[in-house]
Amino acid sequence: MGISFQYPDNWTLDDADAMLGRHTVAVYSPGGAFWSVAIHSGSAEPDKLVVAVVEAMKQEYEGLEAEMARETVAGHELLGYNLAFYCLDLTNTARIRSLRTAQSTYMIFCQAEDREFEQVESVFRAMTTSLLSELGTGED
Repeated sequence: MGISFQYPDNWTLDDADAMLGRHTVAVYSPGGAFWSVAIHSGSAEPDKLVVAVVEAMKQEYEGLEAEMARETVAGHELLGYNLAFYCLDLTNTARIRSLRTAQSTYMIFCQAEDREFEQVESVFRAMTTSLLSELGTGED
C-alpha cells in the first residue's frame, strides 16, 4: 500500500483487504476498538468521502449523531465528523477524518465503545500522527 504507521504491540494488524488489492488496513485493540486507513485516488474529494461514510452509518445506526470536525495533525488539515451512536445497547464513539495529498486521498476511521474510547483515544491520535508524519508536511 505504500504507507507506514506505528501501533501498539498488543494490537492486531488486519491487512487482509490490502492483500486482496484493496487499499485499506485496520488495527484492532484487545478490547475491540479499531483504527483504519483507506487510500483513495488523489481525485477523490475528502468532503464527499466523509459525508458518504456518515450517510452509510446513519443507515446502519438509528439515532446516530454526527458533528462536523476539523483539525490539524502533523501539518495536515483533516476534515471529518465525530459520531455517537448505540450498538448492542452500548454507546459508541467514532471519528472519521479525511485529507488529500498531491498523490492520494486518505480516509482515517476509528471507533470504540465509549468507555474504551476514553482509554484508547490517545493511541488513535498517536497512530494518526505517525501515519501523517510519514506522509510529510501538508504542503505537498
